[in-house]
Order: sequence, then C-alpha cells, then structure tokens
Amino acid sequence: MTDASPTALVDYQQAFDGDAQLVASLPSEEDIAYWVSRVLAHQKMGTQEVTVRFVGEEESATLNGDYRDKHYPTNVLSFPFEAPPGIELNLLGDLVVCVPVICKEAREQNKAVSDHYTHMIVHGVLHLMGFDHITDAEAQEMEALEIAILSRLGIDDPYQEH
Repeated sequence: MTDASPTALVDYQQAFDGDAQLVASLPSEEDIAYWVSRVLAHQKMGTQEVTVRFVGEEESATLNGDYRDKHYPTNVLSFPFEAPPGIELNLLGDLVVCVPVICKEAREQNKAVSDHYTHMIVHGVLHLMGFDHITDAEAQEMEALEIAILSRLGIDDPYQEH
C-alpha cells in the first residue's frame, strides 16, 4: 500500500432539491469519505480527491445524454480526471449520483438505500480508477472487486437476488 491509511478528500456537492424524504436519504460527507477510503485501501492507493455531486433526474439525464448518448437519468456517472502532461495531482475525478434513481432502484431491489448508495459510490470510484464492465471478463473483474469491498463494509453481494 502506498499509504498506510489512505484518505479520500471529498468535495461533497448536494445539488438535489426534490422530495424531502429523498434528501433525507443522502449519505453524509463522512460516509462518502469512508467508503472511498476503503476502495483506495483495497486497491493499495494513497490519498486521492473525488468530487461527489448528488443531482436530480434532469441533470443526470442531461449529462448521460451529453457524455454517453443515453437520454435518461442513471444511478451514477463517473468522470475520471485526466491531468495534462507533466501535471501530477491526486485527483481521481467526479461522480454524479442521481438521488431519485438510487432510491427507486433500492426499493425495486429490496435493498437498504444506504447500502445502494455505498455500492454506487464503490462502483463509481472503480470506474474512476479505470475499471469497466463492457465485456463479460471486465464485468466479472469489476463485480468481484465490488463484492469484496462491500463485504468489508458489511454489505451483502449486491448482485445476488433479493
């Protein structure tokens, strides 16, 4: 491990102003930092900075359309930071988390909303680190990492049927 105790530096942005119950479901900045720190430790990385922005369906759909040509809101979008040549920063990138989608998926999947937020943050951070799930082999590798990290956080395999 490059740092015995990696720390996530989190820029926490709450841009969702919808239903009060959904706002109340949002994890704290401390929760986010802890979850990201656990991913960093698992991947043997040192301290990194991540922006996590909580949004509504409109902003999520706009970004998903602009960057992925998919015109609907999605649970989490990952935007890895690409430093210009010669610039070294411990900045992984940005995550955009759609609050209504997370809450809806958790309900549909019979999962605790907090567990689903944790999963989507872990999933998004792995994307920022370069992991993907386009091919079956990539998906298996990424899902195995998610399951292992979430297990250490006391969360069951998110891919099992509930």
